[in-house]
Amino acid sequence: MPNNQIPLGVTFGSLAVLGPRAIVDIARLAQEMGYQSLWTVEATGTDAFSLLGAAATAAPSLDLGTGIVPIQLRTPSLTAMTAATLQALSPEADIWLGVGVSAPGILRAHGVAAATRPIAMMREYVALLRECLSGESVTFEGDFWQVKRFQLGVRLGERRPKIVMAALNPQMLRLAGEIADGVLLNYIPAAHVPASIAQVRSGGGAKIFAYVHAAVGDLERSANSARKDLFNYAMADGYANMFKAAGYTTEVEELRARQAARDRDGALAAISERMIQAIDFIGDAEAVQSFVKTYVQAGVEHPVLMPMPWGDDRLAVTTATMTAAAAALS
Repeated sequence: MPNNQIPLGVTFGSLAVLGPRAIVDIARLAQEMGYQSLWTVEATGTDAFSLLGAAATAAPSLDLGTGIVPIQLRTPSLTAMTAATLQALSPEADIWLGVGVSAPGILRAHGVAAATRPIAMMREYVALLRECLSGESVTFEGDFWQVKRFQLGVRLGERRPKIVMAALNPQMLRLAGEIADGVLLNYIPAAHVPASIAQVRSGGGAKIFAYVHAAVGDLERSANSARKDLFNYAMADGYANMFKAAGYTTEVEELRARQAARDRDGALAAISERMIQAIDFIGDAEAVQSFVKTYVQAGVEHPVLMPMPWGDDRLAVTTATMTAAAAALS
């Protein structure tokens, strides 16, 4: 990749409908198209590190990222072990270890209580994670985790996993700037990126990643899929607050009021076309290219395409969307 070219990633996080084995084909396709990184999520489906291990074998030139693994479900020492294993298997790749405070719905599915002090929990997690990745013997007494004489058994060279924090709102954005190597923005309109970057920079110099949600397709045919997707996130307080800050207060308040009245159709209808096209963009290849560029113009240093597989042929939509995004930054 030329030094002046913006790196582009792609996430498998939206492609669970293709099945776990499809990550091998997506990784190879991404490598052929010139993508720099491949990411995936961890919630109630696939294990992130297993998928990335398979991708590393299929497409060894790709950097690998988790976006995200929930800090409530993996101890810092376990996360250090799995990330170090992946780094040892891919010694020439950057491993972007994305962690975040997970949504209440995901935590309930795992039988875990929501964080009451998320900022303090994240600060402690990242501090202990860094110590565990150092390779030194670690004894740690914190409010959330206690470790006695943990020592990573995987020997790493100079290249070690880098810590990326998922962040939505001001306090977490500032914390990411202060303590992480990178920050991952998600479901964020490009117009709201500069305000979020300003919060990050008030804490420090973390690299700015952002998921860019897009689909090559027809808006009229796929709008309902986008509305269902955005509904799920607007019902989570953290995302709802970010959407409001980004200018979608009317949509979020109407959606929640309709849902409280058990009017699901009305709740979905509250999501405007304007909101869809700012966050879950749907359009032809040229329009998708322009949409990706808006994130770079807004200050994102490493955009990560989240291809939304909406259509009769999900793989074809994914491939067309990946092709369009790659052309935007070639």
